[in-house]
Amino acid sequence: MSSAQTKELLCKKIYTQNLDEVKNIIFMQKLNWDDFKVAHTVAKAGSLAKAATILKCNHTTVLRHINRLEDALNVTLFIRHQRGYQLTDAGQIMSETLEELNTQFISLEDTLQSIQQDFSGKIRITTVTSYSPLLAPAMQQFRKQYPKVRIELLATDEVIPPQSGNIHVSLRAGPEPKEPDLIAKHVISLKMSYFASKEYMTEYGLPQNEDEFNQFHWLMPDSSKHHIPFINQVIKRLKNDSIVYTSNQFSDIQSAVVSGMGIGPLSENDAIKHSNLVRLDDCPPLCKENVGALWYTYHKDLKQNAKIRALYEYLVEHTQHLSVV
Repeated sequence: MSSAQTKELLCKKIYTQNLDEVKNIIFMQKLNWDDFKVAHTVAKAGSLAKAATILKCNHTTVLRHINRLEDALNVTLFIRHQRGYQLTDAGQIMSETLEELNTQFISLEDTLQSIQQDFSGKIRITTVTSYSPLLAPAMQQFRKQYPKVRIELLATDEVIPPQSGNIHVSLRAGPEPKEPDLIAKHVISLKMSYFASKEYMTEYGLPQNEDEFNQFHWLMPDSSKHHIPFINQVIKRLKNDSIVYTSNQFSDIQSAVVSGMGIGPLSENDAIKHSNLVRLDDCPPLCKENVGALWYTYHKDLKQNAKIRALYEYLVEHTQHLSVV
């Protein structure tokens, strides 16, 4: 539809008072919404000066909006005279339509705000597989307090950004996320070390320096984890035949270490559950190292969402005993 056809159609709809179609034309044709808001203010105030005071701008700016709107529509909305601005028939229809739209926008805002604060519906969360079991106590207490909320948890080592719209919250392990559209809040500190079982140590011993690394059996994450500095600084010192077991899951590495297969990286939280493990403390670069934290991340547009804020508080409260200092 051409600009001229749009103007002609809008004029017809205004004069026939078909308000629904007027609204459709306004939204579909990308007319300047600010111009309509200024025109509506002038209609209510009765003069440019009063409208300018309400809008906190000068009357020249108000006049520019009015002229631009009338030119765009090719319709006279106001009759100018010394006593102020009076609405034409077309202007009267415009004012009534905008009043109705304003009411609808206020209702929409209230509805959206109520959704933001409503403790019902879903929260979709993603986190790395090895940490998903740690969240259960916090989730259980959160559900006790807010039984109408359904939690959908996706455990994956794939990073699914909240910006994608597929999730509300992403719990990420590692350094603090720096994406500009994300809010990242610290949950717990994470530390990892290299461990072997006492049985393995008894049979094979342990390396005393990095020159001895390739004399032992290593259980390492696959290439998907090689970007982690704590992993990379060991991997680059190992020959291929020294790495006897790999997995994309730290939980698999843990099981292999506990069973006595060799030496591998475990989180401090996991290692303390097994009394038969020995930490390699005296052999750089195998010494205990803080590799980051668990971060509660969500899109900045959700910063006022009550469910998102409340869930974070529950996670912090019920996971602090897992934070290794």
